[in-house]
Amino acid sequence: MGGIVNDRRLKPWFLLLLLVGAQGCTPSAPPTAAAAAPPPAAAPDPLVFDTRVPDPCSPNGQPQGQCPPGELFRVRLVPIAEGFRSPRHIAFTPDGDLLITELAAPAANPGAGNQAVQGVPGRVRIVHAGKLAPEPLAGWPAPDIQAGALWSIVVHPQFATNHFVYLYYVKKRDGMSTRALARAHLENNALLDVKEIFEADAWIPGGPMAGRAAFGPDGMIYLTINDHVEHDYKNGGGEPLLPQLLDNDTGKVLRVRDDGSIPADNPFVGRKGARPEIYTYGQRNVTDFAWHPETGELWTTEIAPMGGDEINVLHAGKNYGWPLVSLGKNYNLKEMNDDHWYRPGMEMPAMYWTPSISPSTLLWYTGDKLAPWKGSLLVGALNGQTLVRVGFNQPMPQGERRDSLFMSLGRRWRHVIQGADGYVYALTEKRTLGSPADPNDATSGVVYRIEPAP
Repeated sequence: MGGIVNDRRLKPWFLLLLLVGAQGCTPSAPPTAAAAAPPPAAAPDPLVFDTRVPDPCSPNGQPQGQCPPGELFRVRLVPIAEGFRSPRHIAFTPDGDLLITELAAPAANPGAGNQAVQGVPGRVRIVHAGKLAPEPLAGWPAPDIQAGALWSIVVHPQFATNHFVYLYYVKKRDGMSTRALARAHLENNALLDVKEIFEADAWIPGGPMAGRAAFGPDGMIYLTINDHVEHDYKNGGGEPLLPQLLDNDTGKVLRVRDDGSIPADNPFVGRKGARPEIYTYGQRNVTDFAWHPETGELWTTEIAPMGGDEINVLHAGKNYGWPLVSLGKNYNLKEMNDDHWYRPGMEMPAMYWTPSISPSTLLWYTGDKLAPWKGSLLVGALNGQTLVRVGFNQPMPQGERRDSLFMSLGRRWRHVIQGADGYVYALTEKRTLGSPADPNDATSGVVYRIEPAP
């Protein structure tokens, strides 16, 4: 029989006879109610995801080339709080409360969707004892502060004794805008004694106003001031060189004390014609800070125009090139200039993305709850709608690998931090492409806890 079955000339009718005979050798049991149909399988949890460690060495985390697939590490996203309107920043207090900034208050026009209401001051929400308070913190915006969109809230390292929090926001005046920092006492569900302690010298009209504030391990506050001139879509050259000039704060990272004063060891203190608060310059749109857990170096994410998004390692007083040097192009497809790839004396990025992913947040993971990720760099993306995990010192043939996670969620990753419990907490929102926008996008902000899946 084996020789006949393996004969490629076997006729279809003979195969049919063999099949019928084989089925007839084992009579089937009579049907019963219990065997009528198996119960439907439980639907898979849409917030459970498979990851691999080490990362597959491919642009999107899929197996490729000579790289083995790695060991399976399954994680899940647990919603902690939701319903936020254009959220931007999260911070924990030492007692476990979670603070969340919303860029702007609800629009007067309910059809405004997820568009930021730049003229309406933002607000701060609080999650206490695991529950989101229904009302924002009282005391913000303060009546005597010309506050617009609210970007960051940071907690003082000695919060347990002083209860200081800091708010970083857009300040507007006569069609011009800049960035400012205020300090307040957080008591229960209210911000008290709100006082503006620093105003950036970056008064220019228009443009995007993204920004971030963070306490460094040195106890100083680091602030981003992006180059918010509206020029990216116009001539593709001849832009104002404000980020290259030290007499203003535009296109810079600033460093101030916790009372808004200037540290004596800032790199340009005492230099004629230079602003003493400047820490680094030549930057387009720095979006987040992360200090390396071993070297102490300051790493930053930076959004470029069309391509060339960057991660930089900052060193005091250094020039990071913008708008003279960029690995991207202008939005009109023109090169920035003839020598935009590299110039002596200007720092090159540690890594970059083309096409753009619009990196929005950065975290060195040092915890044990997601042990296979320990030592990884987590990079949130807006355009890419993904959380990228960068693994270093990986097996050959590719020692640095990038794994794009959670893409199927279709969420913009605004801010990612590590909690005192060792888990990763992520602030996300949804942005529907096309027109009209989904009205549910306006309150689509969710905070997730990332943890191992059971």
